[in-house]
Amino acid sequence: MKIIVCIKQVPDSASIEVDPEKGTLKRTGHNSKTNPYDLFALEAALRIREKAGGIVTALTMGPKQAEEMMRDAYMMGVDEAVILSDPKFAGSDVLATSYTLFQGIRSLGGADLIICGKQTTDGDTAQIGPAIAEHLGIPHVAWVNSIEDISGEAITVLQKTGSCIQQSQMKYPCLITVEKDIFVPRLPSYKLGLATAKRSVRFLSCDALPDKNMSCFGLIGSPTAVERMFPPEVSDVREYIHGTPAEKSDRMFELLKKRKLI
Repeated sequence: MKIIVCIKQVPDSASIEVDPEKGTLKRTGHNSKTNPYDLFALEAALRIREKAGGIVTALTMGPKQAEEMMRDAYMMGVDEAVILSDPKFAGSDVLATSYTLFQGIRSLGGADLIICGKQTTDGDTAQIGPAIAEHLGIPHVAWVNSIEDISGEAITVLQKTGSCIQQSQMKYPCLITVEKDIFVPRLPSYKLGLATAKRSVRFLSCDALPDKNMSCFGLIGSPTAVERMFPPEVSDVREYIHGTPAEKSDRMFELLKKRKLI
């Protein structure tokens, strides 16, 4: 089985910089980490490989510093790592990002199963996985809580929604996004780190993708625009409210109204 896991490197703290002209995050030169939700996707892929065999490839779009994240993926046990890296990809919104990853998957020859974390901690849209599936024209199930069965032709998964539990079976190729309670991610292995220290991470530029139409990539290919983006403001100002519950609620109402929050 050929499995591709889409992962992303996200800021490690709220101390980030924003490009004032493009309104996008500056992703280079700052502490970053693997998107926490993607660790569950990696673990799901590795467990499926243990049961059904095959190859697990980690795929991301990002700057060169994403190689550090891919080294961690190797230490968890993935077989291959590919980074889609090109200045032309900068400033991508959900549509352009999903299209770039879709092109990356095509350039790798496709996959039987594609796994994504349910969302990222920087964008929180939860749209990338389903959008990739739509580009590929394959079935998908989002927010999977458990994998019930894996066969040579299909995968059976379980979703727990607020009102029901749904079981779905999909034939390959297909895509799933997984919830954080699906598995406990394994820790990176020092032994695997030594074994994969010389294993290369493959970089692909826009020129290596099947579609080179620049109207689909980066800022040009992004139909949505962020009007303003800024780091959270840090404030040490505190006001403590004392009194009975009724007095506290009245005072809270006055403060919120004064600040025009209600």
